[in-house]
Amino acid sequence: MRHDKRVLGLGGVLGVALLLGGCTSIQESRGYIRDVALINSVAPGIDNQRSVEETLGRPSFTSGFGQPTWYYVSSVTGRGPFRQPRIRDHSVLAVTFDAAGNVAAVEQSGMERVVHLSPDGDKTPTLGRERSFLEDLFGNIGAVGAPGMGAPGGPPGGG
Repeated sequence: MRHDKRVLGLGGVLGVALLLGGCTSIQESRGYIRDVALINSVAPGIDNQRSVEETLGRPSFTSGFGQPTWYYVSSVTGRGPFRQPRIRDHSVLAVTFDAAGNVAAVEQSGMERVVHLSPDGDKTPTLGRERSFLEDLFGNIGAVGAPGMGAPGGPPGGG
């Protein structure tokens, strides 16, 4: 009898542990894997594009205009069971170069610069008036090929 209670107790503890294990959050790292020591070793006036690439690797993307800037983007997302992923940590390292290719500035930013967008339902708001189904269906009757519109079916002789 005493042995049965231990087995039931152990089975209950294992069951609860399995249930709670299914409720844990899943974390994923995306983009550049940050290494604080390597990031701190990049110094303006000392490093150039080649040394930055050797230290940090290729950037996530580069600027398309203005001063040449390399961006290293890193984010960690977490997702609970049956939920959408959410950003837990986000950072951007921007390394700006001068015309000679030397590091001019190193700037780090994080979650404070992340913009959270809330979509407005399943429709995109637009300017103008709302048209009903019947207006959409019958609205162009007579407009296509109408005289004077330069379309086929206009007045003979072109004009």
